[in-house]
Amino acid sequence: MAITLAEEITLLSLDDESGAPRERPSAAWAVAGSILLDLALAGRVAVEAGRLRVADRTPTEVPLLDERLRQIAEWTARKSSAPEVTEWLTRDRGKALEAAIESLCARGLVREERHRVLGVLPVTLHPEADGAAERELGDRLRAVVLDGAEPDARTTGLIALIHGAKLHRLAFPGVPLKEIAPRLDGIATDSGRRRTSAAPSATCRPP
Repeated sequence: MAITLAEEITLLSLDDESGAPRERPSAAWAVAGSILLDLALAGRVAVEAGRLRVADRTPTEVPLLDERLRQIAEWTARKSSAPEVTEWLTRDRGKALEAAIESLCARGLVREERHRVLGVLPVTLHPEADGAAERELGDRLRAVVLDGAEPDARTTGLIALIHGAKLHRLAFPGVPLKEIAPRLDGIATDSGRRRTSAAPSATCRPP
């Protein structure tokens, strides 16, 4: 089963050794948006004039996506009209990130560790268990952004999400933003050109 865009962004956000989340607020927005983008690319949801609707309730056979598809279908059914996509992103951003972490645990890519801070406060961390997927992701992002390789549609959307959520430091550690900003802007613009009325914006920025 191919890794989802949401899982890729979540891998970037988790510190490999400690398992602590980094840039959590921004990552949460990007993860929620990436689930919608994957569902749109699969033809399951559509965004028209900024409003979200379910286009096809057929399961994708990816548990992370299918659970969100179920929730979106139930939520939109209770609305008198198609809700704004930003309303769903605001509602789902925190839960989506946790769901993506659970999915990575189920895949064996991260492991769950429970600790107590100062012996009292419980904290759950998710350090890396299998780094192969994140290494492949890093190689793919660097090839496109730093080396000028041509991205496919999913990678274009992923980079636009990373750029929109300002997660550059996670995706390109040690690389000054000014060195890659023109390339990121170009890819994000291309992502906008590729979108149809069925696809959500990959460049939604957190407020």
